[in-house]
Amino acid sequence: MSPTHTAVTTTPAELHPCGREDHPDCGIRDVLDRIGDKWSVLVIVELAGGPRRFRELQRAIDGISQRMLTLTVRRLERDGLVLRTVYPTVPAQVDYRLTETGAGLTHLVKALAEWSLAHRAVIAEARHAYDQAHPDHDIR
Repeated sequence: MSPTHTAVTTTPAELHPCGREDHPDCGIRDVLDRIGDKWSVLVIVELAGGPRRFRELQRAIDGISQRMLTLTVRRLERDGLVLRTVYPTVPAQVDYRLTETGAGLTHLVKALAEWSLAHRAVIAEARHAYDQAHPDHDIR
């Protein structure tokens, strides 16, 4: 948000979904597949605080398995969002840090986290009301 932005926007942003005939391959799906999964977001959030070693990441991200963390950091590295550095020690030390591109995501992730916190109660109420009105629809 810019320092001069003071108004609260209540109308939806004008978005154009991918897959339209006049917009066949905009790349949104591909990027969102990576940064939209919960593990990638949590790794990005953790690395926003600075470089971390593998075990530090694993301890900081509740519920992530070693295999899922390995896959997640490899994918983020492949996409140029995370840099993996191996230090020539015995045993070898490895750390992970956000690249400049990855660091550019942090303000977006922070905005999403703030929005989530601000709307958590409203969403919980809406879910409860929906579940009460539709007891046969288990979509969790």
